[in-house]
Amino acid sequence: MSDIKRIRNFSIIAHIDHGKSTIADRIIHKCGGLTDREMKQQVLDSMDIERERGSTIKAQTVRLLYTAKDGNKYILNIIDTPGHVDFSYEVNRSLSACESSLLVVDASQGVEAQTLANLYQAVENDHVIIPVLNKIDLP
Repeated sequence: MSDIKRIRNFSIIAHIDHGKSTIADRIIHKCGGLTDREMKQQVLDSMDIERERGSTIKAQTVRLLYTAKDGNKYILNIIDTPGHVDFSYEVNRSLSACESSLLVVDASQGVEAQTLANLYQAVENDHVIIPVLNKIDLP
């Protein structure tokens, strides 16, 4: 599949612990990127410290094949970006390689300043922004 019209490059942006890696896990699983047996939590967080602290440090990418309801096949290139202010350069580089972003907001904590900073960068890069409200089951 080399039709550029069927390739989607997008990032997942949010504050630390708002669910970026978890949403990436669900997308990977839904697209069949990994089997149930191969799946583990925070599959894109490859460093032990990322898993221990629940914070993405290094942007990770994944390429998935997705078949839409109309039968068309798409290539999804996902970048799970860091959410901490110390890694804003890494986020900026990631966003420049994408045309859209999933903006994840934790419903129990609301929008954080770093999330807004990353959102503004995405808007400056002319991204289509897809809002995602996460953790709606928490008080």
